[in-house]
Amino acid sequence: MAALLLAGCGGSAAPDPAASATPSVLVGLQPVQRGEAPEWLAGYGSAAPATGGSMTVSVPQPGQVARLAVTPGSVVRSGQLLAVFATDPSAVSAYDQAVTALTAARRQRATTAQLLTQQLATRDQLTQAGKAVADAQTALAALRQQGAGQRTRLLTAPFAGVVTAITAAQGDRTQPGAPLLTLARSGSIVATIGLDPALAVRVRPGQAARVWRLDGGTPLAGRVTRVDGLLNPRTRMVDVDLSVPAGAVLPNEALKGEIATGVAAGWAVPHAAVVTANGPPRVYQVAGGKARAVAVTVRLPGERVDIVEGALDSGRPLIVEGAYQVEDGAAVRTR
Repeated sequence: MAALLLAGCGGSAAPDPAASATPSVLVGLQPVQRGEAPEWLAGYGSAAPATGGSMTVSVPQPGQVARLAVTPGSVVRSGQLLAVFATDPSAVSAYDQAVTALTAARRQRATTAQLLTQQLATRDQLTQAGKAVADAQTALAALRQQGAGQRTRLLTAPFAGVVTAITAAQGDRTQPGAPLLTLARSGSIVATIGLDPALAVRVRPGQAARVWRLDGGTPLAGRVTRVDGLLNPRTRMVDVDLSVPAGAVLPNEALKGEIATGVAAGWAVPHAAVVTANGPPRVYQVAGGKARAVAVTVRLPGERVDIVEGALDSGRPLIVEGAYQVEDGAAVRTR
C-alpha cells in the first residue's frame, strides 16, 4: 500500500518550466533604409611618370661621360648638375673648321666687294661670296647650338624632378643623341593601373578615383587622367593613369587603383547582415518574434555596408548580430 502511495505522489510532480520553454537566438537589430554608394572598378599597377612628364637627357655630339653627379632615385632641383660630358675631339675640330670657314668667307666677300669697285669683279660674284658667308654662318650656328664648341659640357636639370633611370656609366663613350639619363618632373607621377578591356569601356577621363598602397593605409584621392586606346602588349590589359598628390608616391611603387564608374542604389545594409553560407544571399528580418529570410541580390559589396535589392519590409527590423546563427522561422530575442 505504501508503495502505491509513493508511486502516486511521484506521478503528480510539476513539469520543469525550463524544459518546456521555446529555444531562441539572441540577436542585434537595426532599422533598414535605402541608400546609394559609388561603384568602384579596381585594378593594379605602379607609379610612373605621366605621358610628357619625363625627359631623356642626351648630347647631340659624340663624347665621353666624364662624371655622373646623380644616381637613380635622386631628387634634383632645377639647374642642379647631373653629369659632366667631355666632347669628342672630332666634334671640337669640326667646330673649329666651321669658324675658320666663316672667317675665310667673310674675307672673300670683302675682297670681291673691293674688286667690284675696281670693275675687276661682277655683281654675281659678290652675290656668290655673300651666299658663302651666309652658309658658313648657318653651319657654325648649328654646331654652336649643339654644343660642339664646348670641350667640356655641364649637363644640368631643366626642371625639378626625380632621376628615374641612368643608361650610361661614368667613363662610357657615347654616340650623338645616345640617352644618358631620364628625369621625371616633380608632380608628374601618376598611378598606372591595368584594367580588363571589357571593363575599361566604362572608364572616362575626369572620373573620381582613389589609390591604395598594397600594405593598406589611407587612400589617396585622384582622378582618371588618361585611358589608353590599345592593349599593353606585355600585360594584355588597358593602361589607365590616375592622378595622385605630388610627392605622395615613389616611382615604381606598387599600387591598387579604384575608379568610381557609377552609383549603385538599393537597400543599404551592414555587410554582417548579408548571409551567403549554405544558399543564395539573404538577410533576416524580425516579424512576430521570429526570423524571416528575405532573398537579396548584392549590387555592391563593401567592407562595412552592402547595397542590395530584395523584397525587404521597411517596417521590420533587420538582424545584424547573430544573422549567421538563425534560420527562417527561428524564434529570436533581442539584446
